[in-house]
Amino acid sequence: MKRILIVALIAFALDRLSKVWIVHWLNLRERGFIEVVDPYLNFAMGWNRGINFGLFAGNDDAARWILIAIAVGICGWLLWWGRQQAGLWMAVGCGLVIGGAIGNVWDRLQYGAVADYLNMSCCGIRNPYTFNVADVFIFAGAALLIVVSGRTQDKA
Repeated sequence: MKRILIVALIAFALDRLSKVWIVHWLNLRERGFIEVVDPYLNFAMGWNRGINFGLFAGNDDAARWILIAIAVGICGWLLWWGRQQAGLWMAVGCGLVIGGAIGNVWDRLQYGAVADYLNMSCCGIRNPYTFNVADVFIFAGAALLIVVSGRTQDKA
């Protein structure tokens, strides 16, 4: 459990630092868009009141609190489940998902929505969506859990 919490704390801290730096210090909140290495990486301010790609977004306060409760519940379950698993990579996967989810919960508490700011495009296709470091950690942690848990299953 200690490894899960350490990874979660590191992921959470990196997410918070990135948001403080980009959203506040670079003032992306008011600027709206900062060209970094166009079109491959730009900072574009987005406020996500829902889940991925704005799904289930609602402007009412109830939706915000429901999403917070779901995220906290998933984190609690992952912490409980992760304690029972063996191996460093399972702990890293659980910690990344938990740290990222708590980072997005923090946003919902602080701003009322998740602060998204990373925008990546390529090959002549302009991506209209934004995401954040917490989303990267959640995705990477979930992918790692899928890969590692598949290796521990019996082949029978």
